[in-house]
Order: sequence, then structure tokens, then C-alpha cells
Amino acid sequence: MLISEYLALRNQISVTTGTGVSPSETVQKSGEGSFAEALQQKIEEKQGVEFSKHAMQRISERNIDITENGTLDRLNKGVEIAADKGSQDALILVGDNAFVVSVRNNKVITTIAQEELKGNIFTNIDSTVII
Repeated sequence: MLISEYLALRNQISVTTGTGVSPSETVQKSGEGSFAEALQQKIEEKQGVEFSKHAMQRISERNIDITENGTLDRLNKGVEIAADKGSQDALILVGDNAFVVSVRNNKVITTIAQEELKGNIFTNIDSTVII
């Protein structure tokens, strides 16, 4: 979220402190909703995983087509599953390709094509998702 978006959201919500009233009573219940709801909505609007510069180079070099067979949707689902389980860095296997993803940053770090999977050792990951 950009700081400008945060400030715009913050200005839409009234916050009262020190009144002895519970926080749920001070949140506006009009069409704007609470800050938590607005923040969650912004998070959900995000388009899915991002790709690092390194990952984009590997996709190009290895001729990996992330648009075929729903690969991108499956990758996003794999990241979601890993996040739900508390993973921070995951190896996500989608079809014939592998993606090393920083789950906490929602970013693909690198991509490996099927031909390069044999004999590879993946380190610094805490989980693997096969999807």
C-alpha cells in the first residue's frame, strides 16, 4: 500500500481515544467501514505474486510460459496455501516448473524449468507446495 493510499484511508475513519468506550463502538459503521476492513480490501485487490528482476530473467532465459495451463493462477494459489500454513520461503511446484517464493514478501525469487530440476538442491526454504 502506498503512503498516499494509507493517508487517504486514515482520513476517512474517525478514531476516538481515552473515552472508555470500546473500539468497536467508535468505528464508523456507515458506508466507509472500519480501517481494518478498508485495509483488508486493499490487500485483496493486490494482483498476486510479483516477480523479482532475477526471476524475470530466468523466465526469459528458460522460455517458461507462465500464462499457459493456468500456471499463474496455480502459483498464486500455492503462495496462498503456503501463507496459510505460516511459511516464509517456499518452493512451489506448478506443472513442470518450480518457483522459489518469498511468501512474506509475495515475490517470486527464481524460477526453474523441468530440465533443470533433476539433481538440484533447494536450500533456505521452509516448505514445498505441489499444485
